[in-house]
Amino acid sequence: MYLAKEVKEEIFAKHGKGKNDTGSAEGQIALFTHRIAHLTEHLKKNRKDYNTERALVMLVGKRRDLLDYLKKKDILRYRAIVKELGLRK
Repeated sequence: MYLAKEVKEEIFAKHGKGKNDTGSAEGQIALFTHRIAHLTEHLKKNRKDYNTERALVMLVGKRRDLLDYLKKKDILRYRAIVKELGLRK
């Protein structure tokens, strides 16, 4: 699989509270962002892969829901993760 255990732990350690903190909104948003980037690169090479395109749209929606939740819950954490990951909103 393209996303090894070590890569996930690194993402959660960098953006979450620790390498085993898989439940924090920041960690999940960072993981979704990594997966979205990977699927985007795949779709650049395989334009007619509609199943992957659907999965990408669903991931973007999940990330948007988490970002909306974080914005409503704690605006400072929201601004920090958006700035850290370089997201548009």
